[in-house]
Amino acid sequence: MEEPAFILERWDIAPDSPLGPLLLVSDDETLLALDFPAYETRLRTLLARYHGRATLHPGRTPTPIRAAFAAWFAGDLTALDAVPIRSGGTPFQRSVWNILRTIPPGETMSYGAVATRLGKPGAARAVGRANALNPVAIVVPCHRVVGAAGTLTGYAGGLDRKRWLLAHEARHSA
Repeated sequence: MEEPAFILERWDIAPDSPLGPLLLVSDDETLLALDFPAYETRLRTLLARYHGRATLHPGRTPTPIRAAFAAWFAGDLTALDAVPIRSGGTPFQRSVWNILRTIPPGETMSYGAVATRLGKPGAARAVGRANALNPVAIVVPCHRVVGAAGTLTGYAGGLDRKRWLLAHEARHSA
């Protein structure tokens, strides 16, 4: 059986982007993973976990996905809603990630509130673990999940990036 081949792009959004470059993994039309270059090992581990062995080739992410990111960074906070993703994951993880995509830009939700929305009010830690294993940062907005008291808690890209993402959304939310 032949390994699937995916595109791996190191994309410098803009030279002055507070987030710096992004790593995007896609096929011809779907985003499979997004992370920061310092976390490439994590990205590759999640890809293998969710999609099996795959060959990664340098290339360009499909134009509609690139355009959606450019629009989002320019302030159109709905631009990423249409980005097609194939995240993999367990049914529980996918249910968490689906809820994350419903949190409006500029708003946050606690791990416990996500668990309650899932109908599993005691599963805040499991929600946190699913959040940490999200392979499609920003599009699946795990940065919008905060601690019970509204405190910023872990983010794979670092708390500075999480803070920037939340401030960007607050600035552009109407």
